[in-house]
Amino acid sequence: MTQQTFDATERARLLKLATRASVAVALLLIALKGGVWLASGSVSLLAGLIDSVMDAGASIINLFAVAYALKPADKEHRFGHGKAEALAGLAQAAFITGSALLVLLQGVDRLLHPQPLETAWAGIAVMLFSIVATLGLLAIQRHVIQRTGSTAIGADALHYRSDLLLNLSIIAALLLAQLGLQRADAVFGLGIALFIGFGAVQIGRQAVQILMDRELPDTVRAHALQIARSIPGVLDIHDLRTRESGQHWFMQLHLELPADLTLAEAHARGEQVRLAIVEHYPQAEVLVHKDPG
Repeated sequence: MTQQTFDATERARLLKLATRASVAVALLLIALKGGVWLASGSVSLLAGLIDSVMDAGASIINLFAVAYALKPADKEHRFGHGKAEALAGLAQAAFITGSALLVLLQGVDRLLHPQPLETAWAGIAVMLFSIVATLGLLAIQRHVIQRTGSTAIGADALHYRSDLLLNLSIIAALLLAQLGLQRADAVFGLGIALFIGFGAVQIGRQAVQILMDRELPDTVRAHALQIARSIPGVLDIHDLRTRESGQHWFMQLHLELPADLTLAEAHARGEQVRLAIVEHYPQAEVLVHKDPG
């Protein structure tokens, strides 16, 4: 098995691990939060429950989107299926926005009509468990993102990181409610809803940028140019264009080469440049045009 094949196989394994772990954690938390919310009626717990429902929906979308994105290129999709990850990111943003609106409405209603909370200590216990489970999932996702650079897993990790603050806020709201500050639950619920909405905007913006073929980071582009210019015989580089699609990067650049080179020599020089860039960025597909200098 070649190193390139091994890397692709390992990426696929890690992505499947992250998506399955995300779905499992979200479903477990839905069951726990749902039971305690029914007993307590807390707006903050409702916010946590709805957020977990949205997490589960987004994670299930991720599960299928990542599986589709990993499919190799075919006749209908010559550049592969990687943008399915960005589409999954947009779907997550929609889910999260919906959850934020629901919590806002419920929070306003409870702020106007405060009610005493029941079984607050059970809610606190569930939220502490949620924090531990979320930290475990984030550790897995961080490892996967470092190894794969996945947009979909990155979006998933973004709203799970926000869950940590959400869970702490819910604990604070429940403790304050126990002290007699009934509207604290609604106020924290509203704050959580706004925070969730902000996260949705970030996720959606990142997904749109990928779908619009945003250039790779300037540091990557500058390094690619540096690598190409380091090859002996390359006079200059121009028209570097880059984009990202799932796990794959695409780069196009024009080399200026001595005009007296034979076609075979020019091709060999271009292949040197391509291989040098791929050595540093194995996820890149590099297309090199040769121009006479």
